[in-house]
Amino acid sequence: MEANYCPLPGRGVLRLSGGDVRTFLQALVTRDLDDLSPDRAVYGALLTPQGKYLFDFFLAQQGDDLLLDGEAGRLDDLAKRLKMYKLRADVTIQTADGWQVYGVFGGVLDGNLGLGAGPGAARQFSDGVAYMDPRLPEAGARIMAPAGQAEEILTASGFMAGDPTDYNYIRLGLALPDSGSDLVVDKSLMLESNLDALHGVDFGKGCFVGQEITARTKYRALVRKRLLPVRIEGPVPEPNTPLMAGAREVASMRSGQGDRGLALVRLDRLAEAGGLGLGLDANGTTVTPALPSWAEFDLRESET
Repeated sequence: MEANYCPLPGRGVLRLSGGDVRTFLQALVTRDLDDLSPDRAVYGALLTPQGKYLFDFFLAQQGDDLLLDGEAGRLDDLAKRLKMYKLRADVTIQTADGWQVYGVFGGVLDGNLGLGAGPGAARQFSDGVAYMDPRLPEAGARIMAPAGQAEEILTASGFMAGDPTDYNYIRLGLALPDSGSDLVVDKSLMLESNLDALHGVDFGKGCFVGQEITARTKYRALVRKRLLPVRIEGPVPEPNTPLMAGAREVASMRSGQGDRGLALVRLDRLAEAGGLGLGLDANGTTVTPALPSWAEFDLRESET
């Protein structure tokens, strides 16, 4: 498969700087920033005090600054939320105007980009930063750079221009949630959304906002739903369409494209209806849940 790249129009960049920036974020976000360095990017989230999803993002280090790859339409909201916690800390939060986020996928990426093969392996990329996806290496690489700069370098390195729909189709096949379509603000839980299995939550780092409830969910095995990949046979159901086994709702559709999608599944109801491989009905479309290839969980959680 050829190595491809495309801009990700739904993503934007914040620049965070100042002498207190790492300790400030370390007390807030779900990921341990001791793992963040110029050679390694990380993936994490900011939650409500009740452990509900607010924002997820990628963080990379550039000099003494941190670059944040987040949902473009909500960057201002994220900046405002962070400033609520800032108080007297020496932290500056600015939108990186004119910057673009790119996805690089397919083919052999580490050699052409000069990256290591491990999750989050990072390096300087002209005036920006390139890094392997910290969630799954199979998801390829991401680049934060001034608009137009990455295209020139990638094309000269033999990468082919692709389309965001190509990247999205790969994302769905890997069961990676998308900020704008699979994670629901003030509702989604981290373990239901699999962010722990995707290196987005660190239970050994100390405090973060929403930690108590998130840890209780994990250690008391209270996960009752999971965001699972589904195979779609028919028109892609609209988001939030109920997925039915007979007269009973088993799951709710999230994002989809072609024959791939993600759905939030009630594990107990799926088990009672017949388990994985069961075709669920979505207004005439058959939707069949599966486990992600990288899953560190099984459906027996619902029985504990």
